[in-house]
Amino acid sequence: MALIYKISPRALWRRAEDIGRFEGAPIDRSDGYIHFSTAAQVAETAARHFAGAEDLVLVAVEADDLGPALRYEPSRGGDLFPHLYADLDLKAVRSVSDLPLGADGRHVFPGDLGAAAIVEGRPA
Repeated sequence: MALIYKISPRALWRRAEDIGRFEGAPIDRSDGYIHFSTAAQVAETAARHFAGAEDLVLVAVEADDLGPALRYEPSRGGDLFPHLYADLDLKAVRSVSDLPLGADGRHVFPGDLGAAAIVEGRPA
């Protein structure tokens, strides 16, 4: 099982739950695909693109359930990032967790992901 992650404003995710699919954030629709991160990438994604943002959720998605619409493509620093060229079917979602800000102003990731996402006190 390979999980990938989407950070979303809570209101946008609620809309997805209401309609049964996630159509993406405005940046996703503009780029033509839904941006995801791997476990090793998600803390840096939060720091770069969601710094200081509150009322976020972290959506864990089973990559194998997304089929050929999921592609790993070079992005930040040449890393391969998962991009979904379709709406996200909510059946592939494994969990939705709050992504609160900690006292240090960084997002606090749940459970094992939190430990994996931090290396020497800095995002991976």
